[in-house]
Amino acid sequence: MNPTTEINWNEVWIDQMKRNREVSTARECARIWESRESALKFWNTSKENSGRVEDTIAGTEITPESRVLDIGSGPGTLAIPFAKRVASVTAVEPAEGMLSVLKEKMTEEAVINIGIVQKRWEDVSVAEDLDPPYDVVIASFSLGMPDIRAAIEKMIASAGPGGHIYLYHFAGETHWDRDCRSLWPRLHGRDYQPGPKADVLYNVLYSMGIYPHVRTFRLQHSQRFSSMEEAMEHFRSQYRITTAEQEAIVREHLGRVLVEENGGFSLPASSIRVKIWWEK
Repeated sequence: MNPTTEINWNEVWIDQMKRNREVSTARECARIWESRESALKFWNTSKENSGRVEDTIAGTEITPESRVLDIGSGPGTLAIPFAKRVASVTAVEPAEGMLSVLKEKMTEEAVINIGIVQKRWEDVSVAEDLDPPYDVVIASFSLGMPDIRAAIEKMIASAGPGGHIYLYHFAGETHWDRDCRSLWPRLHGRDYQPGPKADVLYNVLYSMGIYPHVRTFRLQHSQRFSSMEEAMEHFRSQYRITTAEQEAIVREHLGRVLVEENGGFSLPASSIRVKIWWEK
């Protein structure tokens, strides 16, 4: 039996996404980023890890005439640097907080060639909302779509002949998964359910007749907080804290994992990431 043909890998993705959202985190990916404060923190953290952004852009096939589609653009981490190197960028992002920061940073950096589509990718119409064909379609750690095959088919429809599609995703257990696996039973009385990783994504592509390039790399990164209270506020929604007992559990956890640094705290982390790409 060939498992890549006998197993419906898209159904595996759908099931793992459903269990992750409904059983464990029970939140839409975009919901965390509705606040401008969270989006600005994301932008600042990305600037501190600017090497990854430069590596990502350097690893794409672009020219000054290229047209780029950035799916799940966030506050413009990639969209703004791309816009300085290509003809135009279309940024697809549903969260109001992220778009608020994106527009602010576009003004600050005098970038005028970014078009914005405020929708989830699964709600986007290629014909009505976008301006295809694109030379580069990229989704960088933004693959929170419940039906990944449908999402990929829409990416392919958005790309022009010879266009490149780049997907960045997670491989193995992330630092967030590790912490949640330990904390979730104590916080919520049930096991944590991680979302689908790059193995499922690759097999979905393989089942679609797409045989992409794959590069695996380790990413060192950290989150910074000015105080323990700021850290607690950041993690309160992510850990779904509603009781004093839950707050005490998370506070004790942060006391062990946060590192004092420059009058504040940082949360150092390391995880394996995967770049998957192919030419249409």
